[in-house]
Amino acid sequence: MKRVMQRRTFLSAALVGMTAKAEQRIAGSFVNDAFPLGHRMRDHAGFAAAKQTLRLPIVIVGGGMAGLNAAWRLNKKGFKDFVVLEMEHEPGGNSRWGENEVSAYPWAAHYVPPPNRETALGHELFEEFGLGKDNVWDERNLCHSPQERLYLHGRWQEGLEPEIASTKKDREDYQRFEELMQEHRASGQFKIPMELGAATSPLDKLSFKQWLDQNKLTSPYVQWFADYSTRDDFGSSISDTSAFAGIHYFASRNHDEKGPLTWPEGNGWLTKRFLERVGKYIRPDSPVYSIRREANRFRVRTEATDYIADCVIFAAPTMLAPHVIEGAPRPEGFVYSPWLTANLTLQRIPDEHAPIAWDNVIYNSASLGYVVATHMSLQSRIDRSVWTYYWALAQGTPAENRQLLLTKDYGYWKESILNDLSRAHPNIRECVSRIDIMRLGHGMARPVPGFLTSETRRRFAAGEPRLFYANSDVSGYSIFEEAQYRGVKAADKALRLVGRG
Repeated sequence: MKRVMQRRTFLSAALVGMTAKAEQRIAGSFVNDAFPLGHRMRDHAGFAAAKQTLRLPIVIVGGGMAGLNAAWRLNKKGFKDFVVLEMEHEPGGNSRWGENEVSAYPWAAHYVPPPNRETALGHELFEEFGLGKDNVWDERNLCHSPQERLYLHGRWQEGLEPEIASTKKDREDYQRFEELMQEHRASGQFKIPMELGAATSPLDKLSFKQWLDQNKLTSPYVQWFADYSTRDDFGSSISDTSAFAGIHYFASRNHDEKGPLTWPEGNGWLTKRFLERVGKYIRPDSPVYSIRREANRFRVRTEATDYIADCVIFAAPTMLAPHVIEGAPRPEGFVYSPWLTANLTLQRIPDEHAPIAWDNVIYNSASLGYVVATHMSLQSRIDRSVWTYYWALAQGTPAENRQLLLTKDYGYWKESILNDLSRAHPNIRECVSRIDIMRLGHGMARPVPGFLTSETRRRFAAGEPRLFYANSDVSGYSIFEEAQYRGVKAADKALRLVGRG
């Protein structure tokens, strides 16, 4: 029977057997904590009155990938009369990055797959960014080998599909799983962007776990791999993920794609390219605390400036809408997964008997493993590195895990991370000099069963008069292509309304 490490067991185990004598001093702290400001907005706390009022045709709220893509579209169409209001000090959302004396590194999103052949928007953008043309990608941006490895039964194997000690049943289930995904891929129902695929599907009513069981795909290895994949993209287990979304993860992309495209700073590389083009429109440190209709316009309020806008593109997480937008519907059914990411600075690489890959995963860990920022380096020898560690808190309810995430102190999470990694790297504590941790209480949208076909999601996707919801959570999938599609679609609608489309 598949062993699932329970959250409580994993966390308590993290604190066992550590002594000050065995551990060198490891510096670090929580970073990029935005939840206090987010809670002020949620609770309608007092904000200072603005000192000025500006009139603009279009205001974009949120400078993550959806907002940056909307700005890119407006600018490319020759429209310059807009701003992007970003709550954080740095734009990019889940595609922010950091740098230290060793390397640049991602804070969340760390790659994009090459766009499908039919995904015109992706090809247009990536060609402009110099990544490739006509489905031929610059090798400098494609992930170097070895790409992925899995720590299983005390040793590393290449690839993430468990193979060591696999049984006849495991291999038969793998083959059947791939055959079913090929059938779904050929059906045309699973597309990127998702709006181009099936409008409705009974698969959305099932969990991915139910679908696997119904198809007798009960191999512990297959179910672990499916669960790892949904935790990786959605922050949710196979029991809490729509079967349609789970299948979409495997069946929506070209089967022969090369990739992924990645950089030391992860998708921060994309954020940099956007900022080169639309950075002049961005107003950082500008949380929007109120959006109110005034006749045929909107008053968008920040502490520095009130903006009077003809159209608003709301690219911030949809969960904020009823707290900010007067009269906005409640986003019933929108569920968000709590996440923790950490960047570990290593003064030396742990002892290894196998080459470190870009993506490194530990079987049956509560975490998602780590990616190596220096993996794309062309240096023949790398002594120091930065590892970006990912942990979607998927076991238990999101509310419970958010509480856990915010109430436990830095030392608790540092010990949990080191203990997890020590399963594969026993001397990890001797190698790490710093661990910085970022907490994301609402890290990404979770496509729970029934959400994709829900009336609530459709309502937000349709938007309101002169107000368009553009965050990727409206698609149910927090992936780059959905953020791009929602942002560009909203920008095109806004342009038409102001007479420039």
